Amino acid sequence: MNRTAAGVTLIELLVTISIVAIVAVFGIPSYRSATTANRMAAEINSLTGDLQYARAEAIKEGQPVTVCVSTTGTRCAGSNTWQSGWIVFADANGNKTVNTGGTNPDTILRYQQAFSGNDTLLGTATGSNAGLVAITFNRVGFSTDQGTLVLHDSNHTLALSRCLSISLVGHLQANQGGQCP
Repeated sequence: MNRTAAGVTLIELLVTISIVAIVAVFGIPSYRSATTANRMAAEINSLTGDLQYARAEAIKEGQPVTVCVSTTGTRCAGSNTWQSGWIVFADANGNKTVNTGGTNPDTILRYQQAFSGNDTLLGTATGSNAGLVAITFNRVGFSTDQGTLVLHDSNHTLALSRCLSISLVGHLQANQGGQCP
């Protein structure tokens, strides 16, 4: 009587486990890097989209529109830590403050909540060491504020860094890999 064994030998099992381990060693870091890069691209694109929206609204409505850091969604925080969230609001008098009272209160147009991860997005005003806490576009789409916003992951990996520069004419320029103008 001939019996054949069905199953896996110890050698076959060890080879399979070795292959899975090798793939995991090389695959997991690549996966983390890809997901971090995609998350950071989404974060900087969200801010870019809201700045473009603010500029378009300023031109369309013929009045200043401001984007500022906001942790509450109702007022400006006066901080340059943009990862805390931001608001876009119609700023009738251009004072970079959400005016809620009076005959012509400012209208909040958009609210972006804080980033869920540990990424940092810091704004620096051009020509100064001061933080870029708000960006206002006037009725013709020019920015009254000039500066750069730099996005870093939690490890400050230079290759993953992204920059967003705002010029006085309202032009937005995005760069990555630490290539800030």
